[in-house]
Amino acid sequence: MSRNEKLEKLLARLRDTHALSNGRVQRPGLAFCSVEKQHLTALLSHLRDHEGFTHLVLLTAVDWIESGQFQLTYLVTHPEDQLTLGIEVRIPRDLPVMESIHSLWATAATYQRELKEMFGIEFPGSPRLDMPFILEGWEGIPPYRRDFDTVKYSEETYFPRPGRASLDPETHMREKLYPDEGGKQ
Repeated sequence: MSRNEKLEKLLARLRDTHALSNGRVQRPGLAFCSVEKQHLTALLSHLRDHEGFTHLVLLTAVDWIESGQFQLTYLVTHPEDQLTLGIEVRIPRDLPVMESIHSLWATAATYQRELKEMFGIEFPGSPRLDMPFILEGWEGIPPYRRDFDTVKYSEETYFPRPGRASLDPETHMREKLYPDEGGKQ
């Protein structure tokens, strides 16, 4: 049985038992699915304890500011079968709280600390969650939120230096890629 066939069968089983939605095979050995936040921990426990997905590879977030949500993506692998499954969970942006999974994988605590600091997402009970991780002394809006104004922050924080200029990325790259044509394609 191919890796994609294994993933398709897994997704079909999980749809029935764990209320999955949007299951799709992305490429050989990689699939994604969505689940409501209240079902995530049970799903991850099942994947780890009964399906062979023993390694948490990554926990990351995307700020969907337009829809008022954060998307958390948990990437887990089945090393023996060389399968990877991404589980996507949406949580409200105005009350970003998600259950901690550090009891399933200790490494999750590190990812959760980063997401707390960079996005402001809370993971109650996660170890050292409120200790500075990267941004010691940071105050204000978390910098990975899309409404964080990087230009304003830079102008207020750093002094201007002679010779420093901001270039329009599109024009600059066009001139670098097509110098003989005056930056025209």
